[in-house]
Amino acid sequence: MSRTVTIRPLEPADKPQWSALWKAYLEFYETSVAQEVYDTTFDRLCSPDHPEQNALLALVDGTPVGLVHYIYHPHNWRIEKVCYLQDLYADPDVRGTGVGRKLIEAVYAAADEAGCPSVYWLTQDFNTTARQLYDRIGTLTPFIKYNRK
Repeated sequence: MSRTVTIRPLEPADKPQWSALWKAYLEFYETSVAQEVYDTTFDRLCSPDHPEQNALLALVDGTPVGLVHYIYHPHNWRIEKVCYLQDLYADPDVRGTGVGRKLIEAVYAAADEAGCPSVYWLTQDFNTTARQLYDRIGTLTPFIKYNRK
């Protein structure tokens, strides 16, 4: 039996489901954020006052099973803005079913519609399951990320 996957923008009523998915995503990366960050991030993702911050949910048969957060920002090497796909998560029960690909493709479509043809993201080298998808849908670059000490 085939299950229907729907991708749609995050809505204010989605907070409990979104929160559970984002917490699971952060737990995968062995981190967490304060409740104030959850609340502020969710409010920004749903607010028309923050059009640069966006989120989509993946639903299977109406149940949220994945999310993606993406941010538009200026870039000094381009005239148009670029799109940073910041967070991507699919529940382990739906991995390998196309949910992650559909979320990324939805970001590609949103970025194209916004006149923002460049989409990029980061992942950790040990995220082998996700990297199998990323290798099919994106181009691996040689960049190495540094953080402020």
